[in-house]
Amino acid sequence: MIPGSAVYHVVEAMAPLYTAAVLGYASVRWLKAFSDEQCAGINHFVALYAVPVLIFHMVSTNDPYHMNERLIAADTLQKAIMLLALTAWAFWSHFRGRRGGGKDGASASPIKWVVTNFSVASLPNTIIMGVPLLDGMYGSVSGGLMKQIVVMQFCIWYNVVIFLYEFMAARDSSAKISPVSVAAAAAENRDRIGENGGSIRAEGSQHQVVVNIEITEVAAAAAASPTAPDSAAEEAAAAVAKEMTADADANNNKVAGEAPAQQVPPVMHIVWMAVKKLLQIPNTYASFLGLIWSLMAFKIGFSMPKIVDDSLFIIYTTAVGLSMFASGTFIARQSRFVPCGYTIASLSMVLKFLIGPVLMLLVSLAIGMHGTLLHIAVVQAALPLAVTSFVYAEEYKVHADIMSTGVILGIFISLPVTIVYYILLGL
Repeated sequence: MIPGSAVYHVVEAMAPLYTAAVLGYASVRWLKAFSDEQCAGINHFVALYAVPVLIFHMVSTNDPYHMNERLIAADTLQKAIMLLALTAWAFWSHFRGRRGGGKDGASASPIKWVVTNFSVASLPNTIIMGVPLLDGMYGSVSGGLMKQIVVMQFCIWYNVVIFLYEFMAARDSSAKISPVSVAAAAAENRDRIGENGGSIRAEGSQHQVVVNIEITEVAAAAAASPTAPDSAAEEAAAAVAKEMTADADANNNKVAGEAPAQQVPPVMHIVWMAVKKLLQIPNTYASFLGLIWSLMAFKIGFSMPKIVDDSLFIIYTTAVGLSMFASGTFIARQSRFVPCGYTIASLSMVLKFLIGPVLMLLVSLAIGMHGTLLHIAVVQAALPLAVTSFVYAEEYKVHADIMSTGVILGIFISLPVTIVYYILLGL
């Protein structure tokens, strides 16, 4: 049975997290110390500076030559199967929506659920909660194993998550009409009105929205002309509207056929845009620079200079605390304490504490894991959601309410759940 001292160490690790979250909540809800823009700035600092430095520290101090291959294989299989299953569901939902006559824009929604469900089920709070808890259950050997799983998350899986976020951002931005192009078209229409004495054709536009703007602009310009009587203005506006409506009707099929092609670029173009954006993000540099450093440092046998290590320490120690603080400020700005609702919160807890660990158990048994290593793999999968996942969700504005709920409630629920798994695996 897990000793009481181990439970106390877990509570010791949990208390500072909730202290930061409660302080963030109180600062916004009661003290009104931060505005929405300032809260977003705190989260942006964590995403841009604190988390990348933490990633570099964790990856660079891990020995890549002495990692447990079975544990890494089980962890990789669990995450890969979860991601593939969720992706298959997204494609099925997309094609089902298209057969049902849904809009193309609705197909972006399943991708949001893919990245959210994957993060909830597969990205645990391994270092903050996992190390003290599993040290009490299985001894100090678990600490090094937890670090190996964190390194894999930072080097591979968080980059996958960020790529999906960037893919959605690139797709959404590509599907929007450029305000600059619309304004330019309207300005051009006004010039052509003056040159042609109130007569214009919608020859330069292929989009129905722009055609409507032109009709409005033409009518307004004709009505406001100081040189034309009111009746002439009305006649000019009516004539232009009639002419442009006829043009729009004649080209309706052509416009309908070309508009989707203009609004939604090819998928590979969007993928390439997301990849280029991913390569510019500090997290990507931090993970691969840390990996390069660890490969050289543990091969040759040198360590980070103290002046550099202390400089990094100042930054990465703020990552977890400010992440929890940002989570508290987010909840304080919502209308209710569980912003995603109790139904979604319950489903996310099932995904986190049941489906994720059970899948880890199955893949671990499939590759031949047993004994303490098997127990460690399953229990760490039942740890609460990593607070870093909330930081990214808030940064990209994708289901941050679910992530904040997963972090806050997950830390409360994880202790009894992991103890239950510990007891069941020991039977």
